[in-house]
Amino acid sequence: MGMLKIIEWKDDSRDTIVNRIDLKKDYITRGSKVTVREGQACVFCHKGKMADVFLPGMYTLGTNNVPLLTKLMSWKYGFESPFKSDVYFVNTTQFTGEKWGTKNPIIIRDADYGAVRIRAFGTYSFKVDDPYVFLTEISGSVSSFRMSEITEYLRSMVVTRISDIIGESKVPVLDMAGNLVEFGEAVEQQLDKTFKEIGLTITKFNFENFSLPEALEKALDESTSLGILGKNMNVYTQKAQADALVNASKNTGAAGGIMGAGIGMGMGVGMGNMFMNMASGNQAQNGATKSSASVCGKCGAAIPQGTKFCPECGAPAGRACPKCGATVKASGAKFCPECGASLAAAKCPKCGATVRVGTKFCPECGEKIK
Repeated sequence: MGMLKIIEWKDDSRDTIVNRIDLKKDYITRGSKVTVREGQACVFCHKGKMADVFLPGMYTLGTNNVPLLTKLMSWKYGFESPFKSDVYFVNTTQFTGEKWGTKNPIIIRDADYGAVRIRAFGTYSFKVDDPYVFLTEISGSVSSFRMSEITEYLRSMVVTRISDIIGESKVPVLDMAGNLVEFGEAVEQQLDKTFKEIGLTITKFNFENFSLPEALEKALDESTSLGILGKNMNVYTQKAQADALVNASKNTGAAGGIMGAGIGMGMGVGMGNMFMNMASGNQAQNGATKSSASVCGKCGAAIPQGTKFCPECGAPAGRACPKCGATVKASGAKFCPECGASLAAAKCPKCGATVRVGTKFCPECGEKIK
């Protein structure tokens, strides 16, 4: 049996939370040194009951700094040496990058899509805040307590809080990506209260992503595509036809030829319809222009529709009968309503050019028209 003069923990493993010093062959004596490094805490225990806690620093054991242990061991006259006790070192550094995720989807009621199943993923960080409480509530008297032994327990606590907060938030599923920080802060605040009950504290909580059902994601993608293409559907259709024609032309088989011919005919018909519509529009426009004005029977000037007198010579609107001189107001009349003379255009007796009714001189040779 030996006398343990220096009590310390040098293990630098990142996954160990609690480690008990092996004292099977050693005793602790008055004057023994306890070295507690930064990121550690040391707890003395007697017969399963937690006693004195030492924070980072170097201590010389005596009656003054182990009062609880002195009481538990019933030392009537102060520190007795040597003695045996369980000594635990607790890792108080942060455990970072712990992943969490919802194994089962969270069902929420969305105003736009009704009942929606979503999943959430992220990370969190924590550390031991109260070594005494943690040893009492969680690790107990085990010789070594590792991170893997508490991971699932902590993850279940995390997911429970997340499900509760998301369900009560009433945030639409399409706006959740814009509230990741707010969700993280809300979960961290509520979860920290639960963690403190077992001697832990949450140092950081992050939401990385929300995942929607595949069917809903597909519907959203299609809706977005239709919204983009809606303003340029004609251009998209023409491009799709052109791409299909190019692809069909690359296929030298019979099916490719038939398909190419069919697409070509379809495009030809489409282009023909386009030109016909353009021509019809032009004809309609020209007809409207012509029908909107008449010709003065006296001077030949154009008279806008609805005008009663020629804006050039002041003659009454309408054509003049070449025989009796009566004004013919109907623009499509072929005979004079007064004398029955033909209103057809005359010909110049000298050069044979067509002369508008009412014109006194030929516009080609200047011959006087009778």
